[in-house]
Amino acid sequence: MEKALKDRKPIGYVFIPGAGLDAQIWDRVAGELPAPCLTVDYPGRGTNNGGTSRLSLKDYCAHVKEQIRSWDVEKFILVTHSLGGVLGLSIADEMADRVAGFAAIGAVIPASGGSFTSAFPSGQRLLLPLMMRLFGTKPPEQAIRRGLCSDLTEEQADEIVRRFTPESIRVYTDRVEAASRLQVPSLYIKLGQDQELKPGLQDKMAGNLGARVERLESGHMPMLSHPDELRQLLQKFGTSVSAAG
Repeated sequence: MEKALKDRKPIGYVFIPGAGLDAQIWDRVAGELPAPCLTVDYPGRGTNNGGTSRLSLKDYCAHVKEQIRSWDVEKFILVTHSLGGVLGLSIADEMADRVAGFAAIGAVIPASGGSFTSAFPSGQRLLLPLMMRLFGTKPPEQAIRRGLCSDLTEEQADEIVRRFTPESIRVYTDRVEAASRLQVPSLYIKLGQDQELKPGLQDKMAGNLGARVERLESGHMPMLSHPDELRQLLQKFGTSVSAAG
């Protein structure tokens, strides 16, 4: 038994950011987790600064999966934030042999067969795609500061605004070809002070996922405002996933 435990390979964490964000947001959480960590980016970040406007949700998922496939950790927990929940469902389905758990942090989890926009109440469901087509997928600066950065320092908010990258409209409107309820342990971290995805709506997302819920009193970006508390929740979840495996 001791040899089997010793030979068991560690479970890692793959971090998927929210819309407009990049891998850098996870540095303070992933950097101190006692496990292998991979922080992935969407298309159009860094030196890969080509346009994303024509890309589909499948294109985004393929870009993320390519980064994961080049990583030498066999089993991992998907950690998803905001829009990342939509991609995470597809990746969990397509890489089921490697996914050991799923953690959603203030994440959008549509019902099976739905899209990002379909997860919202009917008024927003109709309005969001129209607004994106008219004005693009980068919100006004004040909306970013009010929604994403409500409990961040001024310096952190400035950095989020500066680095925010518009996404393809299709990543919001394409349907997820995967079930919302997974065959692995799942955790929804509900953000009690979130001004972007209100707590009541997060309850719906957690229900779609069928996940155990932990509450964190933070705004939409706890990886920046509450990194220690978020890390502890993820580490605790990782321990339970490892024990179950």
